[in-house]
Amino acid sequence: MSVLVVGEVLVDLIWRTDETDRITPYPGGSPANVALGLQRLGVPATLCTCWGDDPAGRLVGAHLERAGLNVQRLRSLSNRTTIALAYVDPVTRGATYEFLPAWDPGPIDIAADVALLHTGSLAGIIGPGADRVQEACRHVRGKAGGTVAIDLNVRPAALPRRDAYRAAADQLVRYAHVVKASDEDLEWLYPGADPVDSARALLTLGPRLAVVTHGPRGATAVTPEHRVEAPSPVVEVVDTIGAGDAFQAALLDALLGYGGESDGRVRIPQEPDELRRLLEHCTIAGALACTRGGAEPPTRTELDQLAKK
Repeated sequence: MSVLVVGEVLVDLIWRTDETDRITPYPGGSPANVALGLQRLGVPATLCTCWGDDPAGRLVGAHLERAGLNVQRLRSLSNRTTIALAYVDPVTRGATYEFLPAWDPGPIDIAADVALLHTGSLAGIIGPGADRVQEACRHVRGKAGGTVAIDLNVRPAALPRRDAYRAAADQLVRYAHVVKASDEDLEWLYPGADPVDSARALLTLGPRLAVVTHGPRGATAVTPEHRVEAPSPVVEVVDTIGAGDAFQAALLDALLGYGGESDGRVRIPQEPDELRRLLEHCTIAGALACTRGGAEPPTRTELDQLAKK
């Protein structure tokens, strides 16, 4: 049984606002970061994505090759690579984004042995690729033993119309067994509502588990019966880029049995103690990603070392 990560690769142009004369390119993209995070945790996964034969694409291709990821490269209809401009706040170390999106893959082939499909961010929202991603999610959701996990990772700059974004996100959630979002994601999608209440409402669309991240304040897991919270470890933050992706990789790792050493079947925890252990595992991964610049998820050794402290 295998893990398939579907979604964009891109180049982040990191502009640290306290260093206005320096913009640094980093290859990334939320799904690509999740695939890298899984690899560093020892979980084999295939990244299904596309990029162009342009300078940004050459940077991305070299990055994926160095990382040793198993990549299924689809044809890009425009032959362009998505570029994101990330402004890093000098105080909070958080990033805000602007996008030049180019998510237009050809047909997505789902292997018969795919047990877990992850997607999120731009991939299920931005056309024309979003339709192919949603079809892939529908296919895996409908197969015996298939599990779909989604990280909403809302990027309003890529689709500013809230109603259109919400409609696409809600449709994607209908195919998911597990959905993760930050409190900021949910506040933007459903203004005026408590983010955890919004997460609980998402469960009515189909998922069995919703996870809400709260930055340095930790995370909350919600099932139809339970709500469980866990704090985040205190670390020295360089920036928050890729922290949510590291969290998501650890979440998938947990669903697979912490390292993929189970029988290949995905198990979605429902009991409070299980949910608390899951959140602790994920918040450690997210915190470690904040201790280095750019999207650099932790290894299993790093994660285990911090967990023992």
